[in-house]
Amino acid sequence: MIKILFVCLGNICRSPSAEGVFRYQTNKLQNKNAGSQNLYIDSAGTAGFHVSSPPDKRAQITALKYGVNISNLRARKLSSIDFENFDYLLAMDNSNLEVMKNNCPLNNQNKLHLFMSFSENNFGVTDVPDPYYGDIEDFEKSYKIITSASYGFLKFLINKYNL
Repeated sequence: MIKILFVCLGNICRSPSAEGVFRYQTNKLQNKNAGSQNLYIDSAGTAGFHVSSPPDKRAQITALKYGVNISNLRARKLSSIDFENFDYLLAMDNSNLEVMKNNCPLNNQNKLHLFMSFSENNFGVTDVPDPYYGDIEDFEKSYKIITSASYGFLKFLINKYNL
C-alpha cells in the first residue's frame, strides 16, 4: 500500500482540499483499474491550531462545487510517526516543507516533497497559496492549483507503480 499525506499549516483549507481532490481522482481511477485500491490518503497540519475541526466552510463549499465532499474530514497535527508511516509527505508550501524537514529523521527526508513539484501547470507558483485570510475567490484559486498538482501526482504514481 502506498501511503500519502498532504500537509499544510492548520489542516483546514489546503491539505484537506488536496486529500479530497486526490481521493476523488483516485476513486475515478479505481473504477477503471483495481490497482488504485492500494492507496491510503490522509492530511495533516504542521501546527495544531484546529485539531478535530472540520475543513473551513469556504473550502467545503468550493470542493462541493466540483463534486468533492470534504465535510467529514477533521484536522490533525503532523506527528513524528507520520514520517515513518507515510511514503509521500506532500507540503503545500515551502514554509511547511521547511518545518517538515526540520522535524523529519534524516533517513525519511526522501519522503518529503513540495506538492507543486508534481504539477504539470504550476500557474507560475511553487506554493499552493493559503486562502485562509482571503475570500471565496482565493479558495477557488487554491482549489484549481491543488487539482492540477493532484493530477500530476496521480500521473507520477501511475507511471512509477503501474497503477
